Amino acid sequence: MIPTTIEALGQTLDDQNYFADESLVVAIHLSVQLGRPLFLEGEAGVGKTEVAKVLAAIAGESLIRLQCYEGLDVGQALYEWDYARQMMAIRLLEARGEGATATPHDIMSREYLIARPLLQAIESSVDGHRPVLLIDELDRADEEFEAFLLELLSDFQVTIPEIGTIAAEERPIVVLTSNRTREIHDALKRRCIYHWIDYPTPAREADIIKRKVPELENGLAVAITRAMQQLRRMELFKPPGVAETLDWAESLRLLGAGELTVPTIERTLGVVLKYKDDIDMVTEAGVDTLVG
Repeated sequence: MIPTTIEALGQTLDDQNYFADESLVVAIHLSVQLGRPLFLEGEAGVGKTEVAKVLAAIAGESLIRLQCYEGLDVGQALYEWDYARQMMAIRLLEARGEGATATPHDIMSREYLIARPLLQAIESSVDGHRPVLLIDELDRADEEFEAFLLELLSDFQVTIPEIGTIAAEERPIVVLTSNRTREIHDALKRRCIYHWIDYPTPAREADIIKRKVPELENGLAVAITRAMQQLRRMELFKPPGVAETLDWAESLRLLGAGELTVPTIERTLGVVLKYKDDIDMVTEAGVDTLVG
């Protein structure tokens, strides 16, 4: 059950090991209570997707995830017909000698429909249940798909010509994320509660490391935080996010590192940076700049 007060929600998020500042807690609270989608933007790895996962855990509801990509169409996101089962049904009707009296409804009913994430969310929103629908990395999808979402997010219903209209009894909890590789249309943003998730402050990032990797020495956690802050100030193609911070902390723990040294950084730089040009830039600038 998601708390109905901002204070209780903030505490519950913290209990789930998700560090949210007050403005994000307020945005989540308004989204849930008003039944409006929550639109989260920010750099990759700052915890946007994690918000949906944590909300599903808090609510005790299922997480339905739609991963967006270039070329995603309505059929892949909403529903498609189970052609294999339809062909089997046709052959069965013919074998029974019922082919001449068969109607389209015999193979175009709900049982022959494969629900994709959007339809799953609509059909699951019944009897007081509000599943969490995560539409992840919307900026990767085409504008045509974005336009389709405008109507769906307004009414949470869909009309299937062969079946009719299927509507959600409850409004699902919807979280949309974007890494801002392109701008999302204003018409969609107006239907949402918007929030930008930035990189955490050094103190908060150190707290995140201590909470997620408690076995790590305090001094090493602080050193990692300082190094990550330094990396983000560089003109990297892909600055590391909090996800990379935690991966680095866990890797150093597994290696038994007690402090952050130049050799340690050189051996583990691929945990933090994912592009050769970025690694080359840091190496040329001097790995020692990340120490101390």
